[in-house]
Amino acid sequence: MTIFLNGERIETRDAKTIAELIDRYQLPPQSVLVEYNGVALHRYEWPERLLAEGDKVEFVRVVAGG
Repeated sequence: MTIFLNGERIETRDAKTIAELIDRYQLPPQSVLVEYNGVALHRYEWPERLLAEGDKVEFVRVVAGG
């Protein structure tokens, strides 16, 4: 299935949920914010949110600093 991740078209391969997509990219969940089709998701929603053809997902890495 094809989705848009951070503006780029990608194949999800075997990732069926947001949580699986985060695992695929080996992102630390505690430092990632997710926007799914324009809606910010809570971390507890990631395993339940199924990906569908043409979805738009944005991953934002949170970085502390000054």
